[in-house]
Amino acid sequence: MTAGGRKPATAKQPAQVPAPASGPAQSLLQGYIDHLAHERRLALHTTTNYRRDIEALLGFAGDRPPAKLTVHDIRRCIAQLHGRGLDGRSLARMLSAWRGFYNYLARDHGGTQNPCVGIRAPKSAKRLPQALSPDEARQLVELDATDPLAVRDRAILELFYSSGLRLAELAGLAPGDVNFSDATVRVTGKGSKTRIVPVGSQAVTALRAWLTARGGMPQVEQDALFVGAQGRRLGPRAIQGRVRRRAQQQGIAARVHPHMLRHSFASHVLQSSSDLRAVQEMLGHASISTTQVYTQLDYQHLAKIYDAAHPRARRKEK
Repeated sequence: MTAGGRKPATAKQPAQVPAPASGPAQSLLQGYIDHLAHERRLALHTTTNYRRDIEALLGFAGDRPPAKLTVHDIRRCIAQLHGRGLDGRSLARMLSAWRGFYNYLARDHGGTQNPCVGIRAPKSAKRLPQALSPDEARQLVELDATDPLAVRDRAILELFYSSGLRLAELAGLAPGDVNFSDATVRVTGKGSKTRIVPVGSQAVTALRAWLTARGGMPQVEQDALFVGAQGRRLGPRAIQGRVRRRAQQQGIAARVHPHMLRHSFASHVLQSSSDLRAVQEMLGHASISTTQVYTQLDYQHLAKIYDAAHPRARRKEK
C-alpha cells in the first residue's frame, strides 16, 4: 500500500479478446486459412497470426455471421481493442487480416460488402528498431567456442549478423543451402520466396567449424543445418533462447533477440555503404519503404557522433 492508502500501480496486462466463435464462422475461417497456406503459400507463423486476428473479430461478432457486420461494428471492435491496450500497429495488422478475410468471402462465398474498407487504426508512436553498436555486435559474435554446442551457437550468431536473416529463415536452413564456393546462403522468406544472400568470411569460417562438429553428432536430422544435442532441428524458440543466453554470457546489457541482429546488420551495412537497394535485396523486403527505416537509425548514429565530437555541438558548462 502507498502512503495514501492506494495499492501500488501494477504492470499493464495484455489486452484480452473474446473467445473465438464456433460453427459456420469457424468453417469460413478454416477455409480462408487453407487458402492462405495452399494457394498463397504463406508461412505457418503468418497463417497463425491471421487466424488469431480473425478469431478476435469472430469472438466480438458472437452469433452474428461475418457477413452481417457493418462498418459501425468494425469501428466498435477497434475502439474496444484499443481501449484494452492494443496499439496502432497491432490494430492495423488486424484490420489488414480482416480485409483479406472479407475479400476471400466475396470471392468464394458470395459476400457483397467489406465493412473494413476505409477504416484506419489509431496512430501510435513511431518506434525505431533497436540495433547493437558495431562494437557490441563484435563482442557478441566473438564467442569462445569450446564445445560443439558453443561452435553451433557462434555459427548462428555470425550468420544472423553477417546476412540479416529472419529467425524463421535461419531455423529452416538445410546444410545444402550454404554454398561455400561463392560464400552465399539460399533462404526461403515470406511468401515462400527464395533469395540468395551473401555470407561474410567470419560467418563462413564459423559455419565450416559447425558442420565439422555436427558431423560427429549421432542421429542428426540430415536436412537441418542447426540441430540440438539430440540431433533434431532447432526450432525458432530454441534459437531465440540461445541468442539471449549467449548475449548475457558475453556481457551485452541489451536484451538481444534475432531480429535485433537483423536490424544491426541492416543499419551497419547502410552506415558503410548507403546502398539502400542492396540492403532491401539482402533483407528480402518487398517494398523499399520498409528498408528506409534503417536510414533513420543511420542518422541517429551520425547525430550521436556529431554531438560527441563537434565543438559547436557541445553544451557549455554552467
